[in-house]
Amino acid sequence: MFTELFWAYLVAITLLTVTPGVDTLLVMRNTGRGGLRDGCVTSVGICSGLFLHAILSALGISILLVETAWAFSALKWAGACYLVWLGLVSLRQAIVREREQGPAAEAPAERKRRVSAVISFREGVLSNVLNPKTALFYMALLPQFVDPAGNAFQQSLLLASVHFFLAMLWQCGLAFVVVRFKGLGASRRVRRALNATTGGFFVAMGAKLASS
Repeated sequence: MFTELFWAYLVAITLLTVTPGVDTLLVMRNTGRGGLRDGCVTSVGICSGLFLHAILSALGISILLVETAWAFSALKWAGACYLVWLGLVSLRQAIVREREQGPAAEAPAERKRRVSAVISFREGVLSNVLNPKTALFYMALLPQFVDPAGNAFQQSLLLASVHFFLAMLWQCGLAFVVVRFKGLGASRRVRRALNATTGGFFVAMGAKLASS
């Protein structure tokens, strides 16, 4: 029975993975900020958060979280504040980089902001863990593909591992595309556009999440 459920889950999780969202834009933004390594480390952080949601789902804590109004509200507000903070940082980077343009900025070897891998990883983890929609997804969808006759904990971790693998492939592939596009000579414009777009998107998503 689990084999049949697994193939259904594989289709569902693949469609979910390739659907653009906050995680996708964060990977693209960080790739524009610090290159392929920055984007891939961010993806590792995002995907690592999936295991926490899987564990919580398997233990039934996600259901408790949704049914406990104050706990869910706290998670929602934490996620909203984090999204707004990410958005403001992105908008600031877009504005600062535009002001810094000039003769010094036209050097052949374009400067890259070296960001600690710890920072990139942390941004990815927080983006995923503080997203109540991810918790709701794992609470509502994951149990549908777990065989009640088997070990729910092991099955949840296995399904999360599949999601981890697919999301890493997709997001690292996007990071590679962003890097290649930057190589066409529009790197500064791409970074400013990504920062401005993702910044506005994050702020809007944070505001919408807080008001929902």
